[in-house]
Amino acid sequence: DPPQKPHVEQACRYCCSLLRARLELPPYQLISFLGMSLKYTGSELATVQKLAERITKQTAGNSSLKAILSVLNEIVSSEQFEGVEEDADEQYIRPNQLTIITMHKAKGLDWDYVFLPFLHDDIIPGKPWVPTAAQFLGDFTLAEVARAQIRTAVHSRYQHPDSPLVLPQPAEAWEAAAQLKRAEEFRLLYVAMTRAKSLLWMAAAEKGPFRWNTFSAPQALQPKKACPILPTLKRQFPQSVLKSPIFNF
Repeated sequence: DPPQKPHVEQACRYCCSLLRARLELPPYQLISFLGMSLKYTGSELATVQKLAERITKQTAGNSSLKAILSVLNEIVSSEQFEGVEEDADEQYIRPNQLTIITMHKAKGLDWDYVFLPFLHDDIIPGKPWVPTAAQFLGDFTLAEVARAQIRTAVHSRYQHPDSPLVLPQPAEAWEAAAQLKRAEEFRLLYVAMTRAKSLLWMAAAEKGPFRWNTFSAPQALQPKKACPILPTLKRQFPQSVLKSPIFNF
């Protein structure tokens, strides 16, 4: 016989294994056997095992193959079966996949290679933009100023628990809150940078759109300034800098 294509040979092996299992295993174990034969792992294998357990319960006293197929058909037709959800972290670190994730969600995870694009100062540490009509103090809204006052007061109380709780003046509160926010953003960047086990790639483009969640025509792009940490890293590790006209740091 002429050689068969790989997928045909694989299907033949699966069929032979299933026929052998039909002769050697009890019918209620065939579902689990199929999952292992197809090399299911994680949530897929757990779902198969859950399905096998349910079929076993519903066919108690009559575990014939006909009864199993009848129950399986009923489950599929009624769509009253929920698979086992994959662990939240596992879906981000599966091998041989590209994961696009926020810095916040990346905390506690790691990868061999990590890419951090669009590191501009309007993102980290960030520059808020408020419409002129909503401005209350300088470039900030009333709600932002109030939050800054509360945040600064709570932070001060945490550092000095015996001191009375006093709301600072709006301008003073905003400056203190802004410093705390900048420190928080740089800590977040540190978390993202330390997710890499082998390679960390960081970049900032010379131009970009006003908002990165929108796509703009090239002529609508605006000049961008790099995150302050990039020039510092460039001076510290000059041998690691890639020369490119699209990077600005």
